[in-house]
Amino acid sequence: MATSSAPAASCPCGGPSYNQCCAPYHAGAVPPSPETLMRSRYSAYVMGLEDYLLASWHASTRPERLDLQEEPKVKWLGLTVHHAASDGDHGTVSFLARYKVGGRAYKLAEHSRFVREEGRWFYLDGDIAE
Repeated sequence: MATSSAPAASCPCGGPSYNQCCAPYHAGAVPPSPETLMRSRYSAYVMGLEDYLLASWHASTRPERLDLQEEPKVKWLGLTVHHAASDGDHGTVSFLARYKVGGRAYKLAEHSRFVREEGRWFYLDGDIAE
């Protein structure tokens, strides 16, 4: 009798499989590009991985904590990457993230900046579109 395995859960960032997409970065692998880091950070927000978010945030702009467990909790709904680029040790990613808080839907459009230090990309900051 043939057995079938269930397909792996899709990745919160939109990738086909969490295990083949963002999981390795959450486990310590180094994201190779600003877009990969941004996608893994989005997935970390979805999953409440505050330690990963803080570790991937540049020390010059990193907050002390994020309080991801505070009420009302954010429910992340989806991510669309509009543009990603890197030039040497600097990169940018423009994206739209959809989410809900208390049943009300919102959109976050951001143009994020990233910097690479010692071969590792970090989120630096971003401009939020109105």
